[in-house]
Amino acid sequence: MPWDRNQMAARAAQELEDGTYVNLGIGIPTLVSNYIPEGVDVTLQSENGMLGMGPFPTEDEIDADLINAGKQTITELDRTSYFNSADSFAMIRGGHIALSILGAMEVSETGDLANWMIPGRLVKGMGGAMDLVAGVKRVVIIMDHTNKAGETKLLKACTLPLTGKAVVDRVISNLGVFDIAEGGLKVVELADGVTMDEVREKTDATLVE
Repeated sequence: MPWDRNQMAARAAQELEDGTYVNLGIGIPTLVSNYIPEGVDVTLQSENGMLGMGPFPTEDEIDADLINAGKQTITELDRTSYFNSADSFAMIRGGHIALSILGAMEVSETGDLANWMIPGRLVKGMGGAMDLVAGVKRVVIIMDHTNKAGETKLLKACTLPLTGKAVVDRVISNLGVFDIAEGGLKVVELADGVTMDEVREKTDATLVE
């Protein structure tokens, strides 16, 4: 069976390294904070000005003033610090964030990323995605393998406006884990019950051994 949103987030949490600073994008990536492995201590950064985010709150912990970049309520830690957006983006642009886990609309076989707009649809702005893919050491994408129309999101070349060129290191989809490698996408791991035939059928990008 393909992974669901929570299983994708749990798999992405295995990418976290002890002692690092990590930024989680909006959507499925925010769920990663609920699956940080035992014994792994990471500091989560949010571009709206927070360093040290805790997991999502229970109903009696909700504080409407405490939100992440996606405007979801979150919790703080004993070591949490707050600052303005200029300082937050200085951390990102200065290369101080080790890993960013983001969502995507499309990823190409060369690691190009499109995740900020679809032409013709109202968009509030690009947010911090372009800074994150340019300034962070490693970029991991979590996304469904196909869109709602059943069309693949792993392409030879992106068709939507790019967020960044050759910026993606790894893709975790509901079908498995794929690395950007020489010549295309390398299959690292498949979700339980998913076959290579299914992956080939739902992938436009070149798959390499």
